[in-house]
Amino acid sequence: MKIPDFLSADNVVIDAAAADKKKLLSELARKAGAIVDVLPDRLLAELVKREDLGSTGMGGGVAIPHARFHQVTKPFGMLVRLRKPLDFDAVDGEPVDIVFLLLLPEAAAAGDQLGALALIARKLRNTKIAAALRAAHDSAEVYRILTAD
Repeated sequence: MKIPDFLSADNVVIDAAAADKKKLLSELARKAGAIVDVLPDRLLAELVKREDLGSTGMGGGVAIPHARFHQVTKPFGMLVRLRKPLDFDAVDGEPVDIVFLLLLPEAAAAGDQLGALALIARKLRNTKIAAALRAAHDSAEVYRILTAD
């Protein structure tokens, strides 16, 4: 599996604004729900439920909120670079400015789901890649950086 298998250039947003974590997740749910045909309220409820288990803020200014849905037939991603970092209850206590929403099929093999999650986590954990994403001038550049091998 490669990142372009679950992230399209159209689903990269830069300089987004959100007042807090809940509002950001709500906006992500609204946008993604329209694409994957899941009601935004249901999507938001599952994302919040996952966050309640433990923050998906993995440190280094990066969060990967994720959830599983039976309506989702293949992994779906959306990357958002925030204009201003948000408190995301990340493991390192630092605010988050790069958020990768990952929606996974409920029925898929666990390995497939973990493959997408592990792939994006490895990529975003790389400090050079994260710095390049922060310095990118437009969403096309962000996409190129993220999908480069």
